[in-house]
Amino acid sequence: MTLSLVLSFTALVLLAMMSLLWSRWPAWLKGVLVVSVTCFYFYADDVVHRMWGWPSPDAMPERFVLLAAVIDEPTSKRAGGLYVWVNAIEDGKPAAQPRAYRLPYSKDLHSLLNDGMKKVREGVTQLGTTEPKVRKEGLAWLRPGNDETAIKLRDMPVPQLPEK
Repeated sequence: MTLSLVLSFTALVLLAMMSLLWSRWPAWLKGVLVVSVTCFYFYADDVVHRMWGWPSPDAMPERFVLLAAVIDEPTSKRAGGLYVWVNAIEDGKPAAQPRAYRLPYSKDLHSLLNDGMKKVREGVTQLGTTEPKVRKEGLAWLRPGNDETAIKLRDMPVPQLPEK
């Protein structure tokens, strides 16, 4: 897949260069070509990063199973962050593919994830939920940080087996 992406980008740049150097297009059309190829490059770079396991910038699912967490504590040079790998629960079943998410660092979430990972290592599956943090002051669309979410973890309930 990597080779095909590299060859696709190379072919696109080669075609753009040939049309810029040897065509008799007007200057404004050549400018549009340069701008569109540049925009396509940044769009494709974002798509490739989302595809190859980089943490998703999207919001976490409402219900999920916690698989792993990595804590990057803040220092004077870095802001730090919390990286979690989860399986979203869709229609009562875990999704086929896990997904990585990056969360801003907070001590409360750090301790919650530490406790959750201890239980996961003991074999107790952790079920997580996300809810938007509710703030009552002012209009919601005027407040910065309105997209913050509260994460809660609990033990997965033991499945009830039918009687024989």
